[in-house]
Amino acid sequence: MAALVLLAGGTCAVLLLLCGTGPACVLAALTLLAALLCSSVLVASGSRSHVCVLVLGDLGRSPRMTYHALSLVRNGFTVTLAGFRETDPHRDVLDNPKIKIHQLSDFPALKVGPRLLRYILKVTVQALQLFYELLKIDPPSFILLQNPPGLPAIAVTWLFCLLRRCQLIIDWHNYGYSIMSLTNGPRHPIVHIAKWYEKIFGRLSNYNFCVTNAMKEDLLHNWRIKAITLYDKPAAIFKKTPVELQHQLFMKFAVDYAPFNARSDCTEAHMERSAFTEKNLTTDTVTHGDGRPALLISSTSWTEDEDFSVLLSALQGM
Repeated sequence: MAALVLLAGGTCAVLLLLCGTGPACVLAALTLLAALLCSSVLVASGSRSHVCVLVLGDLGRSPRMTYHALSLVRNGFTVTLAGFRETDPHRDVLDNPKIKIHQLSDFPALKVGPRLLRYILKVTVQALQLFYELLKIDPPSFILLQNPPGLPAIAVTWLFCLLRRCQLIIDWHNYGYSIMSLTNGPRHPIVHIAKWYEKIFGRLSNYNFCVTNAMKEDLLHNWRIKAITLYDKPAAIFKKTPVELQHQLFMKFAVDYAPFNARSDCTEAHMERSAFTEKNLTTDTVTHGDGRPALLISSTSWTEDEDFSVLLSALQGM
């Protein structure tokens, strides 16, 4: 089986290198891979109670996907949580007997050769590696995939689901092509290919959900993908941070970030102040400072394509 996968992937890589990276070539390569695999690999579907939650990223920095795993377990499913393990996920995930973590190995980027060729080679190797890793897990009835990154994950998981007779669910966090355009420019051929790829293969999923109604409307209007809005909700493990711990954090930040410093010089030797908190060194009591500024914490990770000016403008209008 592994030999067949390597043979098919190698043939696809050769086709891409010889013909180029246009949509027709990519589609031809994927079609060839499907044909080679379908000829001898079609197998029965997996257990109806087993779900693979897949992240081509660090599991410890993918809270939404780990929450999906915990939620599925609470609703009677067993879960294989697959991804890179640069940092560990929460202890609730690690200690749950119904969640099996399947660690993926990241493919190091090559540092020689033309940039486009290096990228094609990396994507090809990642596709082969991901398909091989999916074959190693217990057959699932669903694969829940985070996007981005979706290249090559969407196509690989779609093909795997086709062969295993399971269903593909995509959780749309953003668009991969828009993030790629930040480093390559919006007119770069690789960005156009990525957009075409994401649009075409995104439509092949069985179910979709996303984090906002705005993205739901954008997916439907531009790509004809029907998605359900599933808002982020803090897990039960999130609680209000004790003021003592807040003070420690603010004082640590104050070393490198001026806004966290006390707004006036502290003339009382027994007091330690940040912009938000103050600690009486004699009694070790910590309280919030009078007249402290507002502190806003975003619930989302940040990339350059996210327009935070919308949030800042709303605050100015309050």
